[in-house]
Amino acid sequence: MTITWRAVALTALGAVPVLLLPVPLVVVGWALLVVTLCVVDVALAASPRQVQVERTVPTSVRLTESTRSTLTVTNLAARRLRALVRDAWQPSAGATGNRHPVDLPPGEARRLVTPLLPTRRGDRAADRVTLRSFGPMRLAARQVSLDVPGRLRVLPEFASRRHLPSRLARLRELDGRTAVQVRGSGTEFDSLREYVIGDDVRSIDWRATARRSEVVVRTWRPERDRRVLIVLDTARTSAARIGDLPRIDASMEAALLLSALAAKAGDRVDLIAFDRRVRAQVAGTGGGKLMPALADAMAPLEPNLVETDWPGVVAAVRERLSQRALVVLLSALEPAAVESGLLPVVGPLAHDHMVVLASVADPEVAELRARRGDVAEVFDAAAAERTELERSAVTLQLRRRGVEVVDALPHDLAPRLADTYLALKAAGRL
Repeated sequence: MTITWRAVALTALGAVPVLLLPVPLVVVGWALLVVTLCVVDVALAASPRQVQVERTVPTSVRLTESTRSTLTVTNLAARRLRALVRDAWQPSAGATGNRHPVDLPPGEARRLVTPLLPTRRGDRAADRVTLRSFGPMRLAARQVSLDVPGRLRVLPEFASRRHLPSRLARLRELDGRTAVQVRGSGTEFDSLREYVIGDDVRSIDWRATARRSEVVVRTWRPERDRRVLIVLDTARTSAARIGDLPRIDASMEAALLLSALAAKAGDRVDLIAFDRRVRAQVAGTGGGKLMPALADAMAPLEPNLVETDWPGVVAAVRERLSQRALVVLLSALEPAAVESGLLPVVGPLAHDHMVVLASVADPEVAELRARRGDVAEVFDAAAAERTELERSAVTLQLRRRGVEVVDALPHDLAPRLADTYLALKAAGRL
């Protein structure tokens, strides 16, 4: 039994007769009266265990987007249900207005909607649904908590999609969909146009020329249906917080933008999340199913406090690729981790494939380098400068082994990686 503020107020009201007639019998009598009324009120309340509750939750929602949880409450009791229903969720689910007053006659049902605005990526689980059934006087209530399972998968935000239109415009140039065409012996035929001075004579289409009164040439576009394999590092370095979010979230943004761009270019995109073993993978998915599959696979990923098994990464890549492809490693450019793990094994991989290492830089390091206010800040600046020198040295070693390195701030990593992909495609290195 749960008492309400009305029972407390009724008890406090007993101070009046006690002051008028200050004898123990009056105190005991008033207390018994309050207890009796509460017991009667609870006895007249509808049983919360005779209430059926069903939950409806969307399968998924993107981070920062709102959704809702819907409870269908059906009164199966013979008495009228006067209740307060609490729809409990994890704090990161962002449930607001989750306490709903209900007044239901016997046999009727009602839908109760709880707005959700998730603040974290991953699977958000619903907690119990608590029903507090009041009596007619609302002095006391009967309460029960019911297990009504529910799960909402919060997908990565994909805020970097705002960069997609400008990159697609550049991609159309590369593909020959604008005035820019690839001359000569390209890889995929695009269209025919009139010959102009400077065109390679080997691109002349003699059959088409014979049918017309002018010389025409073939135009080409970069070959489509290339392989792109994205490797998302989920080891300890991905847990470092850069700003308000862990490094792995910025890597996911870059993976999503690159995947959307490569899919539009006609390339086949696969993804694996790896630390000591494969945590998630997407393979053989294309078209409109690719982006939902990638978001769904990455949503529940969390960093694991282990070192990355780079020989295992290389083995996983070789297992999935039988021809030259673009391999994008979304990891940390930390000198100690790279020198001990990645450098010894990346050379042979870069010989067989085009390898790009994309890493998130910490903006606080740049801020520390610029401070000179006092002695402590000078020491901090020196440490930050040393860190940058070590990163530059590791970057140079990676490039000597044939690895393209993209080192950018969290909000710049996704567009920088997309630009690198377009540059490689324009140069014919894919």
